[in-house]
Amino acid sequence: MTSTAPGRHAPASPDDLEQLSREGIVARRGAFDVAWVDRLHSDVLAAFEEARHREGGAIGRGPQRWYVEVHPEQLDGFVDLVTHPWVTGICESVLGPDYEIVEIGFDIPFPRSADQPWHRDFPSPVETHGQRRLTSLAFNISTVDTTADMGPFQIAPGTQYEAGLDWPHQMFPPKSEWPRFKEMSQLRMPQRGDISARSALTLHRGTANHSELARPVVVLGVDAPGAGHAELHDLMVTQPFWDSLPEEARQHLDARVVETLEPIVQKHDIEGLVMGATDD
Repeated sequence: MTSTAPGRHAPASPDDLEQLSREGIVARRGAFDVAWVDRLHSDVLAAFEEARHREGGAIGRGPQRWYVEVHPEQLDGFVDLVTHPWVTGICESVLGPDYEIVEIGFDIPFPRSADQPWHRDFPSPVETHGQRRLTSLAFNISTVDTTADMGPFQIAPGTQYEAGLDWPHQMFPPKSEWPRFKEMSQLRMPQRGDISARSALTLHRGTANHSELARPVVVLGVDAPGAGHAELHDLMVTQPFWDSLPEEARQHLDARVVETLEPIVQKHDIEGLVMGATDD
């Protein structure tokens, strides 16, 4: 297995946790070695080639943009990711000691991908919009150095607590709200080695990729017990892989142990993104 760069295993700080609670997103720069990220990039491209040639393997999230779920053992750096002290510290502090890893995959916008509509990834639970408590997190790692023309991720900090109960699917705010989100938004341009943690309820969108390069981003989904997102996914591992995992990873991984890995058919279909982006 690969390993992160020496000296970069820094845990989450109180400031990190406060920023995540306030803004719905926080990042750690240089958490992983660039060579490690380059190996991850190669695994992602190989997984995309495999998924795009079978039914349900890659799902559209707008023009020239796809999402692919993968098996943990398809990514050589999976164990490094889920045992990194910054990741485990964020998870334990926000989601509790019995947090569950429920998803691993990647989003990949290609050249000529369009602006997505503002959205969140699922309806807000009452624990979040009523009690201001996060019950799930998404960790993102860009496998390339992001530049302004590559369609960077755009996020509206602080919107993770908006209820959105009257929005279509409780996920897509009306266009009348878009100028407000754009005004408060940030464009995130992570470099190889950076990692972020965010609430998928924080309103966000992918922007148009005007470059000639793809911009893959690995996504790790983690739940508090009872959050229920494991039902949208189906993590599988083989027995040898399960046996090779450190206990720290095994106790949090919500996965079926199978004799042979089955092709993944994406279950988490975000209808508004599949239909395509909408101009603002």
